[in-house]
Amino acid sequence: MDTSLAIKTRLDVREFSDQPVNRDDVIAIIDAGRMAGSGKNTQHWRFILIEGREKLRELASVSTTGKWVADASFAVIVLTDRKFPYHKMDAGRAITNMQLEAWNRGIVSCIYTGFDEDEMRRRYNVPENYSIDVVVGFGRPKRKILGKKSRRPLSELLYVDKFGQRL
Repeated sequence: MDTSLAIKTRLDVREFSDQPVNRDDVIAIIDAGRMAGSGKNTQHWRFILIEGREKLRELASVSTTGKWVADASFAVIVLTDRKFPYHKMDAGRAITNMQLEAWNRGIVSCIYTGFDEDEMRRRYNVPENYSIDVVVGFGRPKRKILGKKSRRPLSELLYVDKFGQRL
């Protein structure tokens, strides 16, 4: 898929079919996260792959905003080293790569950030120096996805030289 087309059509989807995602696709998606840029090339992100219905239900049980992940084919917990002031930005860069790679393969995704942090650390053995930034759920779409976004026009969002000075 053309990169511009992927950016313009990728949607967040929280409803997944029962159709499995093959292991090659799972690895390619996570590897796309690894290929993201990172501040000073620190490559400090770490990824925890969660697969299987029971493990996904357990992951959903500690979420306050992502119960839907129980129906995903797999999920990735994205961690970054909190000692770097740009760690959350780097998490976003890795997540974007993973979501675009998934979309290219016909796999949909969505993120959530609401969870019981202490329980996540305990269940997934996350060291204190790592920030648990986000969980991304992936799977095949439950229904046909059109890829139509509702976005404000650029003319409302873009300023030149200083805030308020429109193009």
